[in-house]
Amino acid sequence: MYARRRRAYFVLMGGCLFLFVSAWAFVRLFSVEAAVALCVVAMVIPPVAAMVANRRGPDDRWWDDPTGDPKSDEWWEELDGKRRRED
Repeated sequence: MYARRRRAYFVLMGGCLFLFVSAWAFVRLFSVEAAVALCVVAMVIPPVAAMVANRRGPDDRWWDDPTGDPKSDEWWEELDGKRRRED
């Protein structure tokens, strides 16, 4: 999953860089308004890329990593549905 998120981040940031450079390299020759619009779109991409890169999947247990306490870890596994209760 980490490789997929990293790849998505670099694709988004590469697209951002492409939009910014192309806006002022050759789009401005045709239309300054279009170049500004491309820069506005490029400005929105980095926060979205950061959210994509830092998103956690359902299998990532970052909020309740194993604590070392067997009773607590057993409770979390049961809560996550990874183990069934033996009643």
